[in-house]
Amino acid sequence: MARKSFSVLFFIKKGKLLKNGEAPVCMRITVNGCMVDISIKRSCPVNLWNQAKENSKGKDRMSVELNHYLEITRSRIHQIYRELETSDKVITVDLVRKLYYGVDENNKTLLQVFREHNEQSRKLIGKDFVSKTVQRYETTTRYLEEFIKREYQLSDIALNNLEANFISKFDAFLKIEKGCAQNSAITRLKNLKKIIRIALENDWIKKDPFAYYRFKLEETDPEFLTMDEIKIILAKEFTIKRVEQVRDVFIFCVFTGLAFSDVKDLSPEHLVRDNKGELWIRKNRQKTKVMCNIPVLPVAASMLEKYKNVAECTGKLLPVLCNQRMNSYLKEIADVCGIHKNLSTHTARHSYATSICLANGVSMENVAKMLGHADTSVTKHYARVLDQNILKDMQKVNSCLSELTL
Repeated sequence: MARKSFSVLFFIKKGKLLKNGEAPVCMRITVNGCMVDISIKRSCPVNLWNQAKENSKGKDRMSVELNHYLEITRSRIHQIYRELETSDKVITVDLVRKLYYGVDENNKTLLQVFREHNEQSRKLIGKDFVSKTVQRYETTTRYLEEFIKREYQLSDIALNNLEANFISKFDAFLKIEKGCAQNSAITRLKNLKKIIRIALENDWIKKDPFAYYRFKLEETDPEFLTMDEIKIILAKEFTIKRVEQVRDVFIFCVFTGLAFSDVKDLSPEHLVRDNKGELWIRKNRQKTKVMCNIPVLPVAASMLEKYKNVAECTGKLLPVLCNQRMNSYLKEIADVCGIHKNLSTHTARHSYATSICLANGVSMENVAKMLGHADTSVTKHYARVLDQNILKDMQKVNSCLSELTL
């Protein structure tokens, strides 16, 4: 029978001092010649560390607390090992580490629940979810997996081991390591919060790590095109057919307010004529499932006419590329047209709300209906108060006051 070996060693990392000048304390677990180092989230001044005794030789309160914590941790690891011996399980260093973090077969883990949610969501694409939403959840899962490996040296973490600082640390990881802006990081955290809510509803977790966490979204000011800029893009001639098609799809969105996912799926069945013969787009928004009713303006109608053969071949009204390629071509179009704005497919939607509708006197309520918003509070994010609107309103005021004299 092979001889079993097991040991626990505490040491400090002198080469990776913390900002306070102290060295982080680590624990090395060795099982049958295999070892793993675990950060125990404690530190000690280098000059106070006694490696022979594996503790601090200081007499102050911090040193006493550190030594007490090390004793408890060592005892806990030995207890885990003894329980594994009596259970006849194959003992590995990874299993000991997982049990130290509270991960075992009887406890639900974060990534396990996240992946189950993603798998179920992917089956519901087209019903309760859109593909882009599921992709966001999958990306968040991937970021979490990377974060847990880096921060806890684990492949997963037990739900009941999640503390409030897990959220703040993951938030910092997203911004520092993944380069996420504030609102992008909040999106990832909201994905995580949904999984935590599922865990709470099923009693898989005892306390909510989000209980005292508040989301702070930054006010954004998305770009839109003025009517002069729209005219420049519309009038520009392109020798490359693919670039011309991207421009045409973009212009169609500018004059209809359709989001990329909606224009990509636009088919003849979404076109209807009213009793006066006027052409309308009637379609449920893919994102919210809210019905939008949009009159087809002449510019948009000309684009449909230009690509009528596309519908006959593909069943779709326009030749729409993937979003990434569309945005790449739009940046080229902006450069060629001398427009110093970061064009994207969503810029068209903002331009429709602002320069096409609100600038021409369309009410906020009607803009909301055409954009497929449930109420005007969402529409206000798209809308802008233009100087010309202010001037028009003040000219009305001036005409009313013209008879007044001092």
